[in-house]
Amino acid sequence: MTTQTPKIAIILSTTRDSRWGENPANWIKEKIDSDGRMSADILDLKDYDLPFFNEPASNRWMPSQDPKAVKWQEDLAGYDGFVFVVAEYNHSISGALKNALDQAFNEWNSKPAAVVGYGGTGAARAVEHLRLIAVELRMVNVASAVHLGGGEFIKAHPMGAGEGMGVVDEVLAPSAAGMIDELYWWADLLKGARAAG
Repeated sequence: MTTQTPKIAIILSTTRDSRWGENPANWIKEKIDSDGRMSADILDLKDYDLPFFNEPASNRWMPSQDPKAVKWQEDLAGYDGFVFVVAEYNHSISGALKNALDQAFNEWNSKPAAVVGYGGTGAARAVEHLRLIAVELRMVNVASAVHLGGGEFIKAHPMGAGEGMGVVDEVLAPSAAGMIDELYWWADLLKGARAAG
């Protein structure tokens, strides 16, 4: 067990003007904050304006040159784990998220990756794709996830009843609690392991 509270980055992974992801991102941040074992910040890909990956190689092999990519890497390095807030785009993650994942390597290593997925199927297929990518980036997948899908998604999303996350909180809270428990276990364990070298 480490002495410092693990820091978690909640990654808002879509950048469209019409996106809805801020809602589940803020919701899971409140859950992590109220749990009290970890601190959490939201990292919005829209704020980073990352170019398409155009480095000679991953920063696994050589330092990146683009200042925006370097800034992204520096910010990621300060966190002990990640929660990806994921929408499903044609059975996968958004292009913006894939590009952001490719823009770093070392900063993802030996840290847990948890997911909050939303959409018709709770982003289940996108979550599976993300987990494959996370393995290649040497992250540890948190098996417990939050999936906002089906009728609950329609209740919350503006394309349906538009009632917001409050209307689905009771249904999703047990999944969130399980995910947070597992995320904390891995974040704390791996933080200590990284410190030990």
